[in-house]
Amino acid sequence: MRKNIITGVLAALTLTAGCVLAVSATEQENVISDGVFIGDMDVSGMTADEAKAYVEGEVQKLGNSVITLQMGDDQISKTWSELGLKWKNTDLIEEVSQLGTTGNIVRRYKEQKDLQNQSSHYEIEYSVDEEAQKAFVDSCGQFNSEPVEGSCYMGDDGMLHVEGGTDGLTLDADATLASLQEGMQSFTAGDTVIEASVDRESPVLTAEMLEQMNNVLGSATTDYSASSWGRAKNVETGTSKINGTLLMPGESFSVTEAVVPFNAENGYELAPSYEAGQVVDSYGGGICQVSTTLYNAVLKAELQVEARSNHTMLVSYVDPSKDAAIAEGVMDFVFTNTLENPVYIAGSAYYGTLNFTIFGVETRPSNRSIEFVSETLSQTDPSTNIKLVAKTDQNVGYFAQVQSPHQGLSAVLWKNIYYDGVLSDTIQVNSSYYQASPAIYEVGVVTDNQALSSALYTAIGQNSLSQVQTILANGVQQQTETQATEAPVQTEAPVQTEAPVQPEVPVQPEVPVDPPEDVTVIQ
Repeated sequence: MRKNIITGVLAALTLTAGCVLAVSATEQENVISDGVFIGDMDVSGMTADEAKAYVEGEVQKLGNSVITLQMGDDQISKTWSELGLKWKNTDLIEEVSQLGTTGNIVRRYKEQKDLQNQSSHYEIEYSVDEEAQKAFVDSCGQFNSEPVEGSCYMGDDGMLHVEGGTDGLTLDADATLASLQEGMQSFTAGDTVIEASVDRESPVLTAEMLEQMNNVLGSATTDYSASSWGRAKNVETGTSKINGTLLMPGESFSVTEAVVPFNAENGYELAPSYEAGQVVDSYGGGICQVSTTLYNAVLKAELQVEARSNHTMLVSYVDPSKDAAIAEGVMDFVFTNTLENPVYIAGSAYYGTLNFTIFGVETRPSNRSIEFVSETLSQTDPSTNIKLVAKTDQNVGYFAQVQSPHQGLSAVLWKNIYYDGVLSDTIQVNSSYYQASPAIYEVGVVTDNQALSSALYTAIGQNSLSQVQTILANGVQQQTETQATEAPVQTEAPVQTEAPVQPEVPVQPEVPVDPPEDVTVIQ
């Protein structure tokens, strides 16, 4: 029995001595105990300096990592170091170095035993500068932008093509800062992209909306192939100034504002226009055919006409009441897009054909159709409307017609609405009155033959075309001295008779008051 007790004491002493020797050996080597991890790294057996070097390398790796804030198509980047990254728990190395190596024998033994059963994990703790983070986020404010509207254009294929708009962006600094701080909580090395939080303002014209605008709402064509070179040039110039107009819902369009000024610098040539009941040359002559053609397209698109005037005299390229004259400062053609979507106005004038087509989103019922019918209410006979003018700078024998007669006429325009081909409603669109204008003949009166000159002045004063033609063809009979004495002496051109009184212009809501007679209406 005594022998067994002595044997047990010796064994205990041996074990204790072994532990002491083991601990002494660890202290001498000054390394980290087995089973110790920093992050995912097993630092067992490392010296304190080696473990510190490892940690500093991890801090540097993270510090060199890049964080990018993305805002729309723009971005800005900073490293973690620039955002104030710091190694926070700098006592970590001392803590892991002392585990199982300091304290009394029992404590060291227990800690090492625990490490054998379960590893001990430690994390590198970091801190960042919140003010640097905030400044980083605020710098994205430079990317704030207004919405950019989309655009559209007519392609060579005759179709409407679109380029989409972009949203306006405004930085939400508080939300972006929260996203940045959340993204940095993991403290994981490697480049990171964080989407900035923004308030978006969408443009009215988006690509999606513009892509829907390929419906033809209204189209009209007129012929200007018989025009002089100057008039044709004016038609083409005026059309080009309207082509490509994008009219937003609620916006109005003035033809006059779009095409003025009428001068050579703005691309216009001299061409016939109406002035004081006569045809005269002026810059921009022919531009009214542009406004007229557009008027007919607008009617078919059923946009709202705000102002429209008929010509003072009839034009040949459309039916009565389908015209729209313009005279700067007096008459204009104005319309408003009353639809829920934008409309695009495409105009072309080539080789004598003028066309306007209005594109948009068709919302009218497919079984509904419309037509516009011109009705003449009254008219005059232009064949008897003649005006003779004495030309005091031309010799007798000069005789020229300088203007054709224009018929006086009153008319209304009706809009017929059909459903499934059945007339449903008829609405009066406008009423128009066109002044009669005479055929104007110039007669040369310069001659040494006083009797001949007097006879011509008399015939001109009586506005007798047949008498003028007879005198020019046969001359005058030689008068006796008595007859000559009795004949009245013609000292100046007789006062010409006034034009017949014209009937009152019918009232039409969209037509402004007729211009004074000296206003040039560019036909």
